[in-house]
Amino acid sequence: MTLRVGVAATPYGEHAIEFIQLAEQLGVDSVWVPEFWAGDALTPLAFLAARTSKIRLATGIVQLGARTPAMVAMSALSMQLLSGGRFVLGIGTSGPQVMEGWHGVRFDKPVQRTRETIDIIRAVTAGERVEYHGQVYELPLPDGEGRSIRSLMPPAHVPIYVAALGPNNLRLTGALADGWIGNAFIPEHADAFLESLAVGAARAGRTLAELDLVIPAAVEFTDDVDEAAERHARGYAFTIGAMGSKDKNFYNAAFTRQGFGDDVRAVQELWLSGQREDAAARVPIELGLKTNLLGTAAMIKTRLRLYRDAGITTIQAKLAGDRQNRVDTAAHFVELVDELNNETPLTSTNRS
Repeated sequence: MTLRVGVAATPYGEHAIEFIQLAEQLGVDSVWVPEFWAGDALTPLAFLAARTSKIRLATGIVQLGARTPAMVAMSALSMQLLSGGRFVLGIGTSGPQVMEGWHGVRFDKPVQRTRETIDIIRAVTAGERVEYHGQVYELPLPDGEGRSIRSLMPPAHVPIYVAALGPNNLRLTGALADGWIGNAFIPEHADAFLESLAVGAARAGRTLAELDLVIPAAVEFTDDVDEAAERHARGYAFTIGAMGSKDKNFYNAAFTRQGFGDDVRAVQELWLSGQREDAAARVPIELGLKTNLLGTAAMIKTRLRLYRDAGITTIQAKLAGDRQNRVDTAAHFVELVDELNNETPLTSTNRS
């Protein structure tokens, strides 16, 4: 099994574009553009399609519910044609605060919405005449003037990756997706995610070896590991306290399944009470250290083995600093991963 390197990027401005071009030259496999409540994920990738030639272009992620499934499929087919087949569609349901507060779309039936969106995208991109009767989507609408339509774009395979944290969505991802995007992931507790993915895959008659398992992680070479770990841990205060409501936070649930339930509850309570500095200080340093790749080259390589031996296939590296620092970090990281790929891995049970 070969471990691949991706990079997360927000490619606005010439320096950011140049970084992606240099990353491509270094052998980085993919670039992942996020979508929050700033720029969208697709427009920058269309621009990158014209400025690169080999690197895969991935959304990380397109927010489901912000666009109709047909619109997502139309964009995906356009990107696949423009990029010469390099496009990867990363999708996810986001959360209630973003969907209801920013998009004005009810956050209901997220797993079912994901399932139906994948079904419709696959039908559109395969060139089928689309007729769909689901719990969330009905195409064409009943008792109206709509009719079943076939896309005028040439059919094309569009790899679909799903960002999933909860067990139900993980099982769905294992059954239907081409890849998984996993946040809040600690390789020592990989089974908290991979067991559900494997169950879904088995129900669909396949194995996890058929999925690209993508883990975003900050990559930072440093001798001051404690400082870096504490800094990244403090950054989780926003994720734990604000990325969801008090009763529904998918990140907190994922950390709880990995043994940090008491910690995330304490951090969330401090954040929601307005004590944000205290909340940041309460995040265990272990979370900053173990969800990222921080330290000397030897330390990072040791942790990379944990990801590889758990069955992870792509590290989506989040790089900080100016362009030269990001290029240097990417070059060093690609070199480490190449060295690792030339080693003999331990036998992994998670990819079966």
